[in-house]
Amino acid sequence: MSSFRNGKDTSVTGPGSGSGPAGEGAGPPAEVAELAADAPAALLAPRLAQFAGVARHEHITQAARELGVPQPTLSRAIARLEADLGVDLLARHGRTVSLTPVGRAFARSVERALADVARAAETARADADPGAGKVAFGFLHTMGPETMPTLIRAFRETHPRVRFALVQSYGEDMIERMRAGELDLCLTSPVPDAPDLVTRRLDEQRLSLVVPADHRLAGRRRVRLAETAEESFVTLEPGYGLRRLTDALCAQAGFRPRIAFEGEEPETLRGLVAAGLGVALLPPPTVPRPGVHDLTVTAPRAVREIGVAWMAGRPETAPVAAFRRFLLSRRGALTSG
Repeated sequence: MSSFRNGKDTSVTGPGSGSGPAGEGAGPPAEVAELAADAPAALLAPRLAQFAGVARHEHITQAARELGVPQPTLSRAIARLEADLGVDLLARHGRTVSLTPVGRAFARSVERALADVARAAETARADADPGAGKVAFGFLHTMGPETMPTLIRAFRETHPRVRFALVQSYGEDMIERMRAGELDLCLTSPVPDAPDLVTRRLDEQRLSLVVPADHRLAGRRRVRLAETAEESFVTLEPGYGLRRLTDALCAQAGFRPRIAFEGEEPETLRGLVAAGLGVALLPPPTVPRPGVHDLTVTAPRAVREIGVAWMAGRPETAPVAAFRRFLLSRRGALTSG
């Protein structure tokens, strides 16, 4: 048996939405600050904005007026900051102060940190904006070429400014990404059953037996799956819903499929079938491919259920809730465009 791998995750990010929910295409992961009660970041954070105000004015009284705090309170806060750091940030000259060399370097870092916090706050507000927020949405590879563009185009007719961070992957991976907070909801098959998820069945999609154009069954329109018991199959790798369904349908037909090739992309499997390397159970192609012939499987009934899933009890932003309602409104018509 051979295996073809090309990466299970393809992320597509809508305009203006950055690098996607999982950080695809980004640089090295950002360093994470320790948040224990006695960690430096936790101790210093409340006083950094106060220090930045003093550093800008190099005057305690003016900074206190700008920050809206009593001058003695600000003086004590800066003294405590210096004590926590173990360095002198300011040189005192009567009623005025000046930055020490260490204080000037620290002030530059603090300004950058505060700017990052301001950007993060703005991003959070923007993502939750009812009219122009962001939806992190996962979907199956087989739904990428046609179904997803159709759905998003229809949704944006009434929500034109909502942005999408799209993750194209397989079911188990998308569920884990939702649990990790990287996805808001996903379109998957089979419909998962887990206590921490809310799921709704939306549609079903017919699976065909795909055979090479010169195969012994290519002249027929229908086939019982039991007739393929001696065939070599090409299928997706274990862990994919379509692979589990292939195994289950073959078991219902009374045999265990002989797997010749495993892959991660249904269109790659169609290419392997066209090359005469086996047969496959696959959903309809976006564009008909030469060299193969699709047969309707009459027994057992070969369909896959498609549903939407999201985390139970997790608060939703307005754009996510609107898109979820839109998907539920497409029940029974999801794959028909």
